[in-house]
Amino acid sequence: MHSPLIPDDVIARIRSRAAGYDRDNVFPHEDLAELIRLGYLGLFASTDQGGRGLGLAGVAREQRRLAAAAPATALAINMHLVWTGVAKALRDRGDESLAFVLDEAVAGEIFAFGNSEPGNDLVLLDSRTRADRHPDGSYSFTGRKIFTSLSPVWTRLGVFGRDDTSPDAPQLVHAFIDRAAGGYRIEDDWDTLGMRATQSHTTILEGVTAPADRVFRRIAPGPSADPLVFAIFANFEILVAAVYAGIADRALELAVQAAHRRTSLKSGGRPYASDPDIRHRVAEAAIALDALEPQIDALGRDVDELVDHGTRWFSKLVGVKVRATETARVVVDQAIRVTGGSAMSNSSELGRLYRDVLAGMFHPSDDESAHATVANSLLGPVTE
Repeated sequence: MHSPLIPDDVIARIRSRAAGYDRDNVFPHEDLAELIRLGYLGLFASTDQGGRGLGLAGVAREQRRLAAAAPATALAINMHLVWTGVAKALRDRGDESLAFVLDEAVAGEIFAFGNSEPGNDLVLLDSRTRADRHPDGSYSFTGRKIFTSLSPVWTRLGVFGRDDTSPDAPQLVHAFIDRAAGGYRIEDDWDTLGMRATQSHTTILEGVTAPADRVFRRIAPGPSADPLVFAIFANFEILVAAVYAGIADRALELAVQAAHRRTSLKSGGRPYASDPDIRHRVAEAAIALDALEPQIDALGRDVDELVDHGTRWFSKLVGVKVRATETARVVVDQAIRVTGGSAMSNSSELGRLYRDVLAGMFHPSDDESAHATVANSLLGPVTE
C-alpha cells in the first residue's frame, strides 16, 4: 500500500477552504493549484512518462482521502482522473488510442467530461448530440451537455454524438475538443444545493469541430463490448464510489467528535459518548462504512490486474457505486442525529456534507438503472 500523496498540511488547507468555495459558489482554484504541484494530474501516468504510476485502486484511495477534506474538489478532479484512468486501462489492454491523454495530462492539460445530456437516460449507449463528419475525418458536434464539471478550467473536453449520415451510420462518435476552439459556449448556470465548487456548468456545442486526430472512437449505439465503454464505466463508478466513501469517512469522524463534545444535563453532565443510543448510532454508521473499503479496493485492483469478470463486470461496478453513495447518505444521516441541531447551521461542515452527499444518487448509474443491470445479469432480459 502506497503512502498518501497529499501531505497532511495540504489536506488541512484544502479542508479550510471548502466552506468558502461552497458559500461563494466558486471553483476551487487554490486547491487545484496545490494538487497540480503534487503531480495529481498525472496520477495514472507511468513514472517513465513523468507521472505517479498509480493504478485505479491507488487513485481511489487518494480520492477518498481528498473527498474527506473537500468533496466538491474531489468530485471535480474526478472527471480528469476518469479520462486518464480510461487511457491507462486501455493501454494496459493493448489499446493505445488514448495514449496522448496521459502524455498531455503530465504536461498540464486538464480533461473533462462532456457526455451527460438532458433527457438521455441511455447515457453512453446513445446520444442526442449530432455528430457531422467532414471529408478530412474531423467531426463537428451540435448539442447540449450538462454537468460539465471543471467548466472554468478544462483544456480538453471529451464529447460524443450520433452520426446518422455516414455509410455505416448510425455511429456514436467520441472525440476531444480543445478549449481554444470556437463553436461552443459555457452557460453560467451552476447554482445548486450541493457539490457547488465543482462548477459543473452546461456546455452548448454549436458546431464545435474536433480534428481527425482527436476522434478516437466510432461505436454502434446500444450495448457494446468495446473496451472504451468498459474503461469509462469502471473508472467512473469506482472513483465516484471513492469520493462518497470519503464523505462518509469525514461524517463519522465529526460524529465521534460531537459525541465527546456534547454533554447531557439529564445524565448529570456526562458526554453523549456514554449514551447507549448515541453509541449505537455511531457503531451502526461505522459498521456500514467498514464494508466499503474492501469492495472499492478489490474492484480497483481487479481492473488494474486485468481480471476477467465477463458479463458480471457491469453489475459489480454499478453495485459498488450504489452501495457507496447510499451508505454515505446513511452515515451522514446518523452523524447529523448524533451531532444535533447545530448541523442545521449554514456554517456547519456536517450540514455541507449532507448537501453534498445527496448528489450521489444522480450520478450514473442511478438506483433504478443499477438494479436493472444486475437483474439482467442474473435473470436475463425481460420477456414479453
